[in-house]
Amino acid sequence: MTSPPFRPRDWSSHPSFIDPRADGYRSSALRGPTKPLVPIRQSLSELTGPVYGHDSVGELDADLTRNGRRNGEPLGERIVVTGRVLDEDGRPQANTLIEVWQANAAGRYIHKVDQHDAPVDPNFFGGGRCITDSAGRYRFHSIKPGAYPWGNHPNAWRPNHIHFSLFGPAFATRLVTQMYFPGDPLLKLDPIFTGIPETARDRLVAEFSIDVTEADFALGYVFDIVLRGRAITPMED
Repeated sequence: MTSPPFRPRDWSSHPSFIDPRADGYRSSALRGPTKPLVPIRQSLSELTGPVYGHDSVGELDADLTRNGRRNGEPLGERIVVTGRVLDEDGRPQANTLIEVWQANAAGRYIHKVDQHDAPVDPNFFGGGRCITDSAGRYRFHSIKPGAYPWGNHPNAWRPNHIHFSLFGPAFATRLVTQMYFPGDPLLKLDPIFTGIPETARDRLVAEFSIDVTEADFALGYVFDIVLRGRAITPMED
C-alpha cells in the first residue's frame, strides 16, 4: 500500500495552543503544550486500523429531535444541519463517522458537571451521530442550542454552537471542531471564537439555507468541513 503525500496542517488557520491574550481563553494555559510539537509522518498505523462506532449507528441517531424522547417533543427551534466532509483537494470523504453534542434550547447539557441554572429538557439528549454517504454528505435534525455562561471572565457567555467529532479510517484520525450560527451577537465577545485567526473564523459559521429548510418543520443550515489545505476548518488541536 502506498501512502498519500504528507501535507502539513495549515497551522495559520488554527488558534494558538495557549491563548496569550489577557482577556483570552484562560483554560488554554492549562491544556496547551508548552514545548514544540514533534511531527510524525503518516504510516499504515495512521491510515488503517480499527474504526470506532461505524457499524453501530442506529436509525434515530442522526435525529436529535427523536432519539432522546421520553414522553413528548423536545422544546425549542427545530433545525436541520447538513454539509459535506472534504479533503484538501475538495474530494468528498465517504464513510466518515460524525458525532455531535450540544446544549438544549435553554443552554443546558445533559451532564452532571453542568450546573447552569437552566431547565433540563427530559425529551432532549443532545447527542447524535451519522455516517457520510458516497458524496461525503451528512445530515442531522436537532434543536437550536441556547447560549450559556461559562465563567471564563465576568459575564461570559458561549455563543450558540454544536460540537462536531469526526473519525476517519482509524481511531487516530479523530478531529474535533465547533459550528456556530450566523448573526450571533456573542461571537465577537467569545474568546474561543476570536482566538481563531480572523481570516479563518467564518469557516466555523454555518450558512442559513432556505433550500435545506423543511417547510412547516425546521430551519436549514449548511456546514461543510474541510480536513486540510488552505480552506481547512479550524480544529481543536
